[in-house]
Amino acid sequence: MPTILFLLLFALASFPAGAQSAPQPDCSAPPASDGWQVAAPDAVGLDPTTLCGIGPRFKAWTAADIHSVLVVRHGKLVYEQYFTGADEKLGRPVGVVTFDAVTKHDLRSIEKSVAALVLGIVIEQGRMPGIDQPVLPQLPEYADLRSPQKDQITLRNLLTMSQGLAWNEDLPYSDPANSETQMDLSPDPIRYALSQPVVAPPGTVWNYSTGSVTILAALLRKATGQPLDALVRTELFEPLGISDYEWAHLPSGDLAPYGLRMRPRDLAKLGQLVLNHGIWNGKSVVPADWGATATSPQINGQQLYFYGFQFWLGRSLVHGRAIEWVAGVGYGGQRLFIVPALDLVVLVHAGLYTSSMQSSVPLIVLNRFVLQSADGP
Repeated sequence: MPTILFLLLFALASFPAGAQSAPQPDCSAPPASDGWQVAAPDAVGLDPTTLCGIGPRFKAWTAADIHSVLVVRHGKLVYEQYFTGADEKLGRPVGVVTFDAVTKHDLRSIEKSVAALVLGIVIEQGRMPGIDQPVLPQLPEYADLRSPQKDQITLRNLLTMSQGLAWNEDLPYSDPANSETQMDLSPDPIRYALSQPVVAPPGTVWNYSTGSVTILAALLRKATGQPLDALVRTELFEPLGISDYEWAHLPSGDLAPYGLRMRPRDLAKLGQLVLNHGIWNGKSVVPADWGATATSPQINGQQLYFYGFQFWLGRSLVHGRAIEWVAGVGYGGQRLFIVPALDLVVLVHAGLYTSSMQSSVPLIVLNRFVLQSADGP
């Protein structure tokens, strides 16, 4: 996906002028289903006057093209709002869609965060070497690509997008020079990703690369004998009761690194899993130490943001207090925010695939509505 510009000032400047809308008439607890406990916002310390202004504001602000907003606090689903807007499915326009709780949505690059969680499970199981082992020796079918420089690339470098290989995803996907576009159309996407020239010592420079998760998926398959989608199903989704999803493949037959589509409530479960140190319904699913490492700063990302293991790390200023958050980030305005200090998960889906607002709109939801509604930890 292209470079993400998480600029808070732009987010605030993009918010339409005028008084904040009144809350929706009905801001009670969402319906209980899908394994979620539910509660009304005020039962978990969220001001409904502020939080429930999301619905009327974004129904009126159609240019924001918000599709779904879910808020979870203290492990309970407390706000759930769906909208109508233009959408795409795997990069193809599908027209105007009326979204609801059972409508699956593209995750785009939030899929990278999903892959990172599964990797931690597999390493904990002892089925894969540690993250500081060289990558290419684990893929002998690509031995012809080895060099002294490339032999220094480790799994840690892939997780932190610091493998040091040439890559450019800042171009539109319609541009044939976009590295991900070239990889997706390649007869062997893994070879394409590994064959790029070394432009920096591994581990020194962050550069956004979807090639990182493509190589990661290849390593998982080599180590376990299972493709990434099968590992996600058995190791992550089944323990969380997630069964209704889709995962597209590339023309080569390889799993698309942007092709996962899920229902919003199911994606929110992954946020709650990370927030709860890898535990779901009392059972450990993701190792706690792996989750903590994956969502801790590992390298300077872009602008003011750090990067963990396929997770973004940022902060917001609310009532004079800096609030740190972790996020899975997907092209077009897909965001899964995790706010440990406030015990919050916030999911935003949008259709801003060609809009300059795709970074600012989700931050407006988070900063102007959700975080402003919280009364403290």
